[in-house]
Amino acid sequence: MNSARAARPHRAAVLGSPIAHSLSPVLHRAAYQALGLEGWEYGRHEVDEAALPGFLASIADDEKPWAGLSLTMPLKRAVIPLLDEISDTAASVEAVNTVVFTEDGRRAGENTDIPGMVAALAERGVGQVDSAAILGAGATASSALAALAGICSAEVTAYVRSEARAAEMRQWGERLGVAVRTRDWSDAADAFTAPLVIATTPAGATDALAAQVPEQPGALFDVLYEPWPTPLAAAWAERGGAVVGGLDLLVHQAVLQVELMTGRSPAPLAAMRAAGEAALAAR
Repeated sequence: MNSARAARPHRAAVLGSPIAHSLSPVLHRAAYQALGLEGWEYGRHEVDEAALPGFLASIADDEKPWAGLSLTMPLKRAVIPLLDEISDTAASVEAVNTVVFTEDGRRAGENTDIPGMVAALAERGVGQVDSAAILGAGATASSALAALAGICSAEVTAYVRSEARAAEMRQWGERLGVAVRTRDWSDAADAFTAPLVIATTPAGATDALAAQVPEQPGALFDVLYEPWPTPLAAAWAERGGAVVGGLDLLVHQAVLQVELMTGRSPAPLAAMRAAGEAALAAR
């Protein structure tokens, strides 16, 4: 797919708070270079929920047109009332991580995290599974549930720290059409018997579980990319299990963003991953 949009330089950026750590500029700029998109810019802006409406208004009249925005926390839900339309995928989890400014001036919201998860798993040979487990119950966990809706044929067990979180995960399961069972975090090591485990927790939360990885584990998707590998991912790999990391997710969702924003497909996956790996190694 080629778009007339790509022939004219545009701007794009990632927004969030905090945002200084984001690898999105590295990935998108690598894509622009590989695609030969001269004059395209991709920036990084510290924007919180209160500042988001003003930022969107401020860029409307920029001399160089804007192609789109990547959004991270805390903006993925805050942006929805400010959009003209959102995709069914984004609506399913009430989270938008991508805004595309259309040729007719509309703001369209999309979620590339969900298909990005599925693509990252498929790249590592993980397709359909009979069951799965999720560690955690935050916003990323709901995206994981949405991804599992398409590849898990049976029950998903979520390991959470409170009954309130458990109720949220069961509600997301009902909304997404996924059978969800919840268990207390104290039993989290039991998750490792599942053919696919998705860890959506913050850095350090699963470190104590690394010693309990079984001798023949299935697949682990740990959504963290820094620090990497996590103790859990390292122990999993040592025992021969398939490991999908946060950089895999970040790259695959960014590939979809580049295609949406530029109109060019396919985006250069290998070049984007190489740029991300180099940037992490330099930190």
